Amino acid sequence: MITQQTIDKVFETARVEEVIGEFVQLKKSGSSFKGLSPFTDERTPSFMVSPVKQIWKDFSTGKGGNAISFLMEHEHYTYPEAIRWLAEKYNIEIEETEQSDEQKQQMNERESMFLVSKFAKDYFHDVLMNTQNGRAIGLSYFKERGFREDTIEKFDLGYCKDEWDNFTKAALDKGYDLKYLKSTGLTIVKEGGAEDRKFDRFKGRVMFPIHSMSGRILGFGGRILTNDKKAAKYLNSPESEIYHKSKILYGLYQAKKEIAKEDNCFLVEGYTDVISFHQSGIENVVASSGTALTPDQIRLVNRLTKNITVLFDGDAAGIRASLRGIDLILEQGMNVKVVTFPEGEDPDSFAKAHSNADLKQYLAEKSQDFIEFKVSLLMKEAANDPVKKAGLIRDIVTSISKIPDGIQREVYVQECARIMDISEQVLFSELAPAASRAYV
Repeated sequence: MITQQTIDKVFETARVEEVIGEFVQLKKSGSSFKGLSPFTDERTPSFMVSPVKQIWKDFSTGKGGNAISFLMEHEHYTYPEAIRWLAEKYNIEIEETEQSDEQKQQMNERESMFLVSKFAKDYFHDVLMNTQNGRAIGLSYFKERGFREDTIEKFDLGYCKDEWDNFTKAALDKGYDLKYLKSTGLTIVKEGGAEDRKFDRFKGRVMFPIHSMSGRILGFGGRILTNDKKAAKYLNSPESEIYHKSKILYGLYQAKKEIAKEDNCFLVEGYTDVISFHQSGIENVVASSGTALTPDQIRLVNRLTKNITVLFDGDAAGIRASLRGIDLILEQGMNVKVVTFPEGEDPDSFAKAHSNADLKQYLAEKSQDFIEFKVSLLMKEAANDPVKKAGLIRDIVTSISKIPDGIQREVYVQECARIMDISEQVLFSELAPAASRAYV
């Protein structure tokens, strides 16, 4: 835990105009500084910084505070992360309260895992960009997918050579402990014989580093480039002290500022969906990376916006299976819209086949409220069968019951009654027991 003395020193040393000046272009205005709001798309500067008072105020959004609050608001750092960032900027040594040997050991273990993960990210990226083998195989694959080099740099994409232990040897030569190569899952160790055998988990795969919200490397996704049917197309780092797949959203680090700015988050399924959207100028997008959406993932988005737009591939079976995710989003008190792509298309392929303007227009025009979406999807199954239609209505009422806000629930009941041509009274009588079950 950071000591109060360190925190006090950070507050005494940090200059709000210097800190904000790293993110916003400021111009002198009397005794203050003025700039364009980093939170909205404004043309007339309304963002003010006062060196005398050591505060900032954004008149376009009403937000304001000191250097710490700016980093928490703009970079979405936690309080300790903001303190550490400022301490590093001003070369302030961080003092921490005494920890038990067990706490120190656990902290050292985690830090060592982060260090080896960063080395792996840098190594795979260097292999991709600066070796003949990497450029011929890995970079060629990314270029064929339509990814520009600036995008490849932005997402730290890489390549692990198709050799048994190329990466492991490089890491050991650099002094990294095999213990942490193993605990992060980067190296697989098979015991037995005269000597343990060591293998690169991701050999022969292009690499997608997975960042935390503050930019640290938590793990990797690797895509195979051969047609080996026995091998998984995508392989992820195993669960570890630093990598928990159910608590991570791919692309959140690159998207967080734009999500807050646009006040909306597009949710897709895969790595390439995220990357293709970025290349199309839509940066407020994250991926669940093929896992069923979890409450922890939703809470990450909830820190940045209350609005999620779920993008579904044009695959009816996959859409049906993903409906539970909408209910989970509603349970968190968030607003959900849905966009479906034509059959056979996914966000990646659609973005590549259309101009940036056409993609943005499609997302705007095809965005549906979750009730409209559920009705259009499930009515096809219900057809003219009254029993199935009643089941559909109950299904929608169950979703509405997940919404914590009473006023919002009532608005959705009215909407459902209008669309389904059924009385609000019947829906409310059905909603009452469903809502009580949802909040037991």
